[in-house]
Order: sequence, then structure tokens, then C-alpha cells
Amino acid sequence: MNQSCMARVLAVTLLTVAAPGPGAAPPVEAQSSQPESWTVPRTLDGQPDLQGVWANNTATPLERPEILGDKAELTDEELARVQARYAELFASGESDAAFADSVFVAALGDQDSFSSRDAATGNYNQFWLVDRDFDNRTSLVIDPPNGRLPPFTPEAQRQREARIAHLADNPASSWTDRRLQERCITFGMPNLFAGYNTYYQIIQTPGHVVFLHEMIHDARIIPLDGPPHVDDAIRQWHGDARGRWEGDTLVVETTNFSPRSESPAALYQRTRGSAQQLRLVERFTRVGPDTLQHEFTVEDPGTYAGNWTAMIPLSRKDEALFEYACHEGNIGMEGILAGHRAEEREAEAAAAGAR
Repeated sequence: MNQSCMARVLAVTLLTVAAPGPGAAPPVEAQSSQPESWTVPRTLDGQPDLQGVWANNTATPLERPEILGDKAELTDEELARVQARYAELFASGESDAAFADSVFVAALGDQDSFSSRDAATGNYNQFWLVDRDFDNRTSLVIDPPNGRLPPFTPEAQRQREARIAHLADNPASSWTDRRLQERCITFGMPNLFAGYNTYYQIIQTPGHVVFLHEMIHDARIIPLDGPPHVDDAIRQWHGDARGRWEGDTLVVETTNFSPRSESPAALYQRTRGSAQQLRLVERFTRVGPDTLQHEFTVEDPGTYAGNWTAMIPLSRKDEALFEYACHEGNIGMEGILAGHRAEEREAEAAAAGAR
């Protein structure tokens, strides 16, 4: 569907008011107001208590769909319509799985069903994904005001084009041609995936905060008010994090990312920039008994032409966090490489027969 046709469809869709259908979760506020009787709980040493299990199940996309222009929020009526469409498409659990931003985009449209972006090789179905949380916002990005990421720098764009050209000829010549996520190394900092293994457990001690990520079982151990960052020559997949308290907000500043780490971007953008120059500043604030606000600013002059900021509301969950054994079950990588070796043999045999 072309852009102008999509514009007409979405204009009609958003103007059509409908109540949420079965399976549609009620809307949640992006920034929960504190109940009058609620105060920020504290640990024994007086820190704001952020401990527990929190989930990012938001349906709000990272970037605002271009078709929505400057519309930062849906009206309540438009939101109800989007939730109703979400229920129609996904409540049965039988459709293809809609990961990340595809949920919101699908609910905006008027298609009768949802098909995977990778229909050729198959996918999970929606049964395996959690219900998503909707609010009125049309993007997680709050700055720039257009709700979209800044453009790549010229050098980052050149590297991106070179990477695209390489992958066109070498989709799996080596495991290094595949994404870090597929290789069970990391989903990146911050993890922008939503709705699939996106639970986090926070543990606090007087001198440290630990963030345990469900996806790939990443763990970030963050010292509080401790020594300065390590030497610039020391680079790590998740960088070098240092935390401090500013009032009731935990501020975490992370630098020293490996040049092989990926700068934050949309999940399915296979050619992200390097995080070598990334400075990530995160702010965690409890804004209610069941909501932890995660705001972060990306400063990466090696990738983006400007800084950008996003906010993700995390919801409290009374559930245990189980280990995500990624490497142990990653037979998919073996299959990807073996499949491409088979294709190469077939191509060689066909070429030999044509001589």
C-alpha cells in the first residue's frame, strides 16, 4: 500500500470510534499520577525502593509513524478504536506474532489479519506473546518533538550502505554476518524490545544496583557514587555504567561501549550504527505503586546527527523471572549457517552443469 493510500485509510480508521473489543486491555497512563496516599517506598538505607520485577509491554512504537505527522497523542476515541482493532487481530492468539512496533502499526490499519514480516521461514504465533499495554502516546521518543530519531551522520550512513551491500551478498557467510541478538550476545542497551521476554528484575544494595534482564539473561551491575569511568581503552558490550541518586530518581550514565555494540535504534534495523561514541543517560523514577518511568537520552555523535530522548513506562509484576537460556538452545544459528552452505553447494552444482 502506498503512502497516500495509507494516509486515507488511517484517516478514516482514526476517525471511526469504537469501544475496545474482547481481549483489549484498558488504556494506561504514560505517566501515572501518584495516589494521594502513596509515597515512594524506601530501602533500609533510605534509597528509593525500585526493587522487584518490572515489564516493558508497551504497544507504543519507538518512532511515531510518519503518517501521523505531528500528532503526539491519540484522542481517547482514537485510542479505543486502535485497541479494538488490536483485539480483533490478536485476541485469538492464532495470528502470526507481532513483535515490537508492528503491533501499533497493525492496529492503525484496516487489514483483516496480520502476517509475519518473515513469512517465508515462519514465525511464532501471537499465543506466545503477552498482551500489550496501550496509552495515548504515538511514540516513545519525546525529543525531537516529531517523535522520530535524528538522521544518521554522513559517515554512519556510508557504513550502513556498505553493510547493506555486504549482507546482500553474504547473508550468512559467517556467524559474524548475523545480528548480535541472533548470536545470543546482547539485545543492546537499552533493550527497546517490548512484549517478548522484556521483564527486568532490580536488586539494590547500599552501594550497587543490579538490573537483571530476562532477554538473553543480561545483567548490569551498577556502582553508585563510586569511582570514575574506566580507561577509555576498556570497552564492553554493555559499556561501563555509573549510577547516582538525584532526589528520588536513579540516574545511570554509561560510556565505553564496544565498537561492535549497536547504537540504540528500531529493533528490525539490521544496520545500526556502532555504539563506540555512545553516551547513554538513563533516569529511573517510581511515579506510582505499579509504574517505574524509564527515561533515557542517547548521545551518539558517531551515529546520529543529534541527541534523542525516549520514555518507557515499566509495569510492576508479581511474577518470578526465569533464566532465558539463549546460547543453550540456539540451534537456529546452526540451521541458518547450514542452510546457506547448502544453497552455495546447489549454486556451484548448477554452475558446473551449465558449463
